[in-house]
Amino acid sequence: MMAAIGKRLIAALPLVLAACVAFPPATVCAPGLGEPMLAYELFFGRTVPNRADVSDPEWTAFIEDSVTPALPDGFTVFDARGAWYSTRAGRTIHQTSKVILVALPDTPDSLDAVNRVRSAYKSRFNQQLVGMTAQPTCGTFR
Repeated sequence: MMAAIGKRLIAALPLVLAACVAFPPATVCAPGLGEPMLAYELFFGRTVPNRADVSDPEWTAFIEDSVTPALPDGFTVFDARGAWYSTRAGRTIHQTSKVILVALPDTPDSLDAVNRVRSAYKSRFNQQLVGMTAQPTCGTFR
């Protein structure tokens, strides 16, 4: 009987472990540190295939047309210099970049807004991808 129980426990172990991965613990913020949020970093390469790089006026128009409507409560933009390995070219490609940092509530609507920005840039400037990281954090903007 003990062997049967042990086998059942071993069989259930992957389900228990999967639940731990699928549902990470909620962020708990200490008093005075604000509310739980996700801090997203979005990485926009400015090199465009078969044309000149994304210009400053084009970037400004993208911010006004796509980013501000999707992220109306604010965001921060950084200039950056990025690099990635191109398997097609067989070498590392260096390019000027922009990074947007935005802290949002951890909700599906926030992720949808971020993904609208990413999709708009890819479509507008013929990009393969817009990189993204997201980290749980605490924040307040009061």
